[in-house]
Amino acid sequence: MNLDFEKMGGLIPAIVQDNNTNKVLMLGFMNEEAYNQTIETGKVTFFSRTKNRLWMKGETSGNTLQVVSVAADCDNDTLLIKAIPAGPVCHTGTDTCFGEKNEEDIMFFKYLQNFIEQRRQEMPEGSYTTTLFQKGINRMAQKVGEEAVETVIEATNGTIDRLVYESADMIYHLIVLLTSKGLRIEDLARELKSRHKG
Repeated sequence: MNLDFEKMGGLIPAIVQDNNTNKVLMLGFMNEEAYNQTIETGKVTFFSRTKNRLWMKGETSGNTLQVVSVAADCDNDTLLIKAIPAGPVCHTGTDTCFGEKNEEDIMFFKYLQNFIEQRRQEMPEGSYTTTLFQKGINRMAQKVGEEAVETVIEATNGTIDRLVYESADMIYHLIVLLTSKGLRIEDLARELKSRHKG
């Protein structure tokens, strides 16, 4: 990445966004050394203008920012860093430096699928998800069908709480099935979006 550090006197702004919720967490500045350290360590490191030194986010609080990806803008003078925060990002104790809660429940589907994909790659013993992958596509598809039937039963003759519970089971098993086929929950979102007429 050929970044233009000279435009702003050796510094470039770095916007940090939560990889799972897409919330903007903070804005900091990096010099070339801070950028290189961020890439090397996988932890977001800034150049502190007040301390006049490199500053790894969370070096005292423990609330680090684990780098997922780094992208430059079209002029190569601003960075967008997607990261996973280890706790509240702001020194005031709030989730973000803009006072927003870092919660988007719908984005948990993305996090869950990332977790399921990790299970598929590592296949740890004692994991229910591992056993589904081991039993193969037929068992995964069967579980989606079983959970769909249980969802229908709860919708027609059950309680709201049980309907939510069985629906969650169905979606979990569907995500496992999608993962096994190399698909993402975002693929379903794109398909539904393409059908939406507004």
